[in-house]
Amino acid sequence: MASIKAFSLTLMFLVISFSIVSAQLSSNFYDKSCPGAFRAVKSVVRAAVAKELRMGASLLRLHFHDCFVNGCDGSVLLDDTATFTGEKTAAPNNNSIRGFDVIDSIKSSLESLCPQVVSCADILAIAARDSVVALGGPSWMVKLGRRDATTASFSDANSNIPSPTSDLSKLITDFSDKGLSMTDLIALSGAHTIGKARCTTFRTRIYNESNIATSFATSLQSSCPSSGNDDSLSPLDTSTPYSFDNYYYKNLVNNKGLLHSDQQLFSGGSTDSQVSNYQTNMAKFFIDFANAMVNMGNIGPLTGSNGEVRKNCRTIN
Repeated sequence: MASIKAFSLTLMFLVISFSIVSAQLSSNFYDKSCPGAFRAVKSVVRAAVAKELRMGASLLRLHFHDCFVNGCDGSVLLDDTATFTGEKTAAPNNNSIRGFDVIDSIKSSLESLCPQVVSCADILAIAARDSVVALGGPSWMVKLGRRDATTASFSDANSNIPSPTSDLSKLITDFSDKGLSMTDLIALSGAHTIGKARCTTFRTRIYNESNIATSFATSLQSSCPSSGNDDSLSPLDTSTPYSFDNYYYKNLVNNKGLLHSDQQLFSGGSTDSQVSNYQTNMAKFFIDFANAMVNMGNIGPLTGSNGEVRKNCRTIN
């Protein structure tokens, strides 16, 4: 009885905290202070994605990796300093996250338009949405008003970002710890309908796991040998790697999830039914994904007088 009461109080606290954050962020935050902000971000993102389709996934991933480490505060963008080691070289990010030059270009454009007004954390949120739209995915109202962190955490980046080797129970816990539901987990995982993964993240799956289509595993082994070639890339969705659609879920149903954590969503567990729904109903996936992105964007932002608005996204002021 005591544990149930404690869980109820914790859940109530999360709901109240989420409501407060939602109230602090708003889609019209820059309407007066920087009315051209959305257009400026969209222009740079669309050009970057047109130049390299993979960049859409990279920008979306930056926002995800930012939010899961101490909230959506732009800390993932900070370079190392004499006083802290940043998040860029943490295991989930090292030689993996990219797109910093695009964020720099967006920030430069915004600084010319409205100096020190739009935060780097908000740039990540807008760029993620615009990247999804550029690749054929859904749009959503991005809530804004985040401020930028003045520090970053190498250790938290190592421990807080969900691992590609996680089992379903760990994934559910990782997302729940951030105030995200199981629906959010499954919908956000659909971001893997675009992007690529390194051989080192899926080698064990294609050589040792049984719930993988034999032809799929074999097709990957030539570019991802049992040893070496760690940084060789493969599309997370081999069917339509540069289209934001629901083929990720179709792949899971056919045991063609690239990562162990992907296939865990369709492996006889509590998430199977939602995966089955998404693989036949892309409209439902798009609605849930858009809602989940808003929910993720509400994770622990700095608002009001907390943090700062950086002039350069790579360094504190």
